[in-house]
Amino acid sequence: MKARLLRIAAASALALAVSAGIAWWQVNNVSSMVQSATKSAVPIGGPFTMTDQTGKAVTDADYRGKYLLIYFGYTYCPDVCPTELGVMAKALDLLGRQSDKVQPLFISVDPERDTVAHLKDYVALFHPNLVGLTGTAEQVRDTARAYRVYYAKAPQKDGKPEDYLMDHSSFIYLMGPDGGFVGVYPAGTTADRIAQDLGTRIAG
Repeated sequence: MKARLLRIAAASALALAVSAGIAWWQVNNVSSMVQSATKSAVPIGGPFTMTDQTGKAVTDADYRGKYLLIYFGYTYCPDVCPTELGVMAKALDLLGRQSDKVQPLFISVDPERDTVAHLKDYVALFHPNLVGLTGTAEQVRDTARAYRVYYAKAPQKDGKPEDYLMDHSSFIYLMGPDGGFVGVYPAGTTADRIAQDLGTRIAG
């Protein structure tokens, strides 16, 4: 029994070490990941029409000329969304004046609850330049599909029907000034790494 427990402990330690190594590689090799992502044969991104937090209808073309940092999530998200938006906000602050060349976008995957008014209050918590986008269920579906974003409602066993969570993929997408896909920053990428990568790209 003791030997079995030792084997289990050793296997667990190995798994943790491998996971830590993967996480370290992801965080410390942002540029190479972003560059390799552009070689994908699967198109990512494309035209979209949505509504921003002021109630104005916008399209992807409205943001031409700037790099886009795009995160898909929802305002009722208890953990990963505020964490990643906080990372985006810090990266923009670290960029200083270069942040004028970057437009951060938060696209809701929960149009049922993320109204324009609610979205306006939410994005204001993170950064003055952060734009929140929502729309009809069809608009959200089409935009998420274009960016290969997974999302699905996850009803809770206890509580009211409206007290549900949303399962969704978690990446910060980087789009170029021409609207083309550049790559992704995986969850866990630090603000320093994002700012470093973006700063290099902006400087040319």
